[in-house]
Amino acid sequence: MTATPASIKRIYYLLTVGNTLAASLIWGINTIFLLDAGLNNLEAFAANAFFTAGMVLFEVPTGIVADLRGRRASFLLGTLTLAVTTGLYVLLWHLHAPFWQWAVVSALLGLGFTFFSGATEAWLVDALTATGFDGQLDAVFGRAQMASGMAMLAGSVGGGYLAQLTNLGVPFVVRAGVLVVMFVVAAVVMRDIGFTPNRGGRPIAEIRRIVSDSVDYGWRVPTVRYLMLAAPFVGGVGVYVFYALQPYLLELWGDPQAYGVAGLVAALLSAAQIAGGFLTGRIRGLFRRRSSALLAAAVLSVMVVVLIGLIANFWVVLTLIMLWGLLWAAATPIRQAFINSLIPSRQRATILSFDSLMSSTGGVVAQPILGRSADVWSYPTSYVISGVISAFAWPFLALARKQQAPSDTAVTTIDPTPSDDLAVAGQPT
Repeated sequence: MTATPASIKRIYYLLTVGNTLAASLIWGINTIFLLDAGLNNLEAFAANAFFTAGMVLFEVPTGIVADLRGRRASFLLGTLTLAVTTGLYVLLWHLHAPFWQWAVVSALLGLGFTFFSGATEAWLVDALTATGFDGQLDAVFGRAQMASGMAMLAGSVGGGYLAQLTNLGVPFVVRAGVLVVMFVVAAVVMRDIGFTPNRGGRPIAEIRRIVSDSVDYGWRVPTVRYLMLAAPFVGGVGVYVFYALQPYLLELWGDPQAYGVAGLVAALLSAAQIAGGFLTGRIRGLFRRRSSALLAAAVLSVMVVVLIGLIANFWVVLTLIMLWGLLWAAATPIRQAFINSLIPSRQRATILSFDSLMSSTGGVVAQPILGRSADVWSYPTSYVISGVISAFAWPFLALARKQQAPSDTAVTTIDPTPSDDLAVAGQPT
């Protein structure tokens, strides 16, 4: 069957839905699961920090795997790794294992996710370019955000109530099963299009070349660099904000066993994600520059997170959570389109993985600190601190805007070459 932009988008949406469904089955209960296993707040968020540390450690190597051996191979490795490590999580929960074992398995979970980050997105953009796509990349990512939100809605509600009806381990078992199904689906429908893996090259020499090119076409491009420097403060804190909501809202609700409430909260964030994906195009239309939209969303997000900490009322906090999720969901496709328009195909997966690494680095540092602040003071205090930390992203987003990269205002550019957009943006030629 001949690939077309429409078929490529359908496959991407299918992969996105499957991955999100698997992941979201435990999003509403993950922190509660860790606390039920005998960990305290510091240890639970330290385990999450080891997960993000695993992403930091493996992001670039797995991005290189995707650039050397293919995006499809990377995706398949990710599904298998996550299925196995999710099963190990259930085993540790049954055994009430010591913290060091949670740390090791959490880092391996991070390895599984790094096979996805960069590779799936790079597969989409390369395949769309090869099949003559001339539409708006922001819109494609926006629709994927909506599809992901629907999957998150089903997974988070289902996972929360499944845990309440059975036990906290069952959603993790179901998640492993969904990942096995996704392995089979990807093996059948996913092919590298518009990108030819260099399987015949010498691995060490190829790794050096890719890393060198990724620095040249990624970090040394001012706009890309500033977007990456903002990521630790936005993404790193965002992980804590999301996972701390589970015990915090149960605390506000007054029933620590109401796992269904935790799942429902994740579902509300899913609804916000669907709405955010739907509104991406409209929000993008309000700003001449993508960077302006990102900066506005970052400012409003900080305000919302601080208010979550200052107003200890369940229904008010619930409303603020939805607003926070809406801002994040609307901004993410804009950022994806922006950064993809600044990097070339050959190094795309590695650069996107490095971008994800920057976000994960923030999570490694922020989560234990914020988890400890929740233990020592309270969850509301930790949210106020989270807002303050997030505000450090503002100067970097402002600097990205100051570069006035041509793709900052473009709506269709998806595969620049070093001779045009990158050169103008400050890329050494």
